Amino acid sequence: MSTVYETMYILRPDLTDEQVDQAVAKYQTLIQDQGAENIEIQNRGKRRLAYEIKKQRDGIYIQMNYTGPGNIIAPLERAMRLSEEVIRYLTIKQEVSGAEAAEEKVAVTA
Repeated sequence: MSTVYETMYILRPDLTDEQVDQAVAKYQTLIQDQGAENIEIQNRGKRRLAYEIKKQRDGIYIQMNYTGPGNIIAPLERAMRLSEEVIRYLTIKQEVSGAEAAEEKVAVTA
């Protein structure tokens, strides 16, 4: 069964646009290979952090929304943890409202 997830991660502010695109493509490919679908990526741009993280005051925020099995999260977060370009990440499971869940069941059974 697929679940809806949102992963928000912050990249170092000194990365070029090309390096940011490469990082986004790397993580998108990683979750696609693990079976994720309906991937939506939003580059939220460079923003000031609330507090210093890894000696950085700014960061480039990237948001990924996707559906997939729960076992895709561990490899994604492991890759982010080992990466030099990611300074912070967070994955949350989205709650599906009752109407959307009913629509999913109808779509699955049809």
